[in-house]
Amino acid sequence: MAKKSNPIGQRTVIGFDFGKKYIGVAVGQEMAGSASPLGSIKAKDGIPNWDSLASYLQEWQPDFIIVGLPLNMDGSEQQLTLDAKKFGQRIAGRFGLKVEFQDERLTTADAKEQLFSRGGYKNLTKDNIDAESARLIIESFFEQSYG
Repeated sequence: MAKKSNPIGQRTVIGFDFGKKYIGVAVGQEMAGSASPLGSIKAKDGIPNWDSLASYLQEWQPDFIIVGLPLNMDGSEQQLTLDAKKFGQRIAGRFGLKVEFQDERLTTADAKEQLFSRGGYKNLTKDNIDAESARLIIESFFEQSYG
């Protein structure tokens, strides 16, 4: 799946909000420093539907991947942190893409707040929340890296 990489500043990224049952997906553009939610992938005990994941990668041809790291509030790791790292390593191994990790503390709360402000309770579906969280993970990565 390797392709010629875009220059730094013009790369496309796919971000994942890892979860045991659903994994949120978003796409981001480095140049704009922003991202858009795409949806979510079903997972079984943290193992994604690889075909669904591959179709996002095929469609968007990302230069690299960002996986949110679910840390405890004090910054320490938990079992879900280790599972998210394993997920990122599997993507790197399976698709030959570089994977970056981004602290995702508070992104779910943030995502719910933003979705609610844009569309009320009906906007707070699991799919929307997971994808919005993935969007926020990408944007916080951009802010930290280039802001």
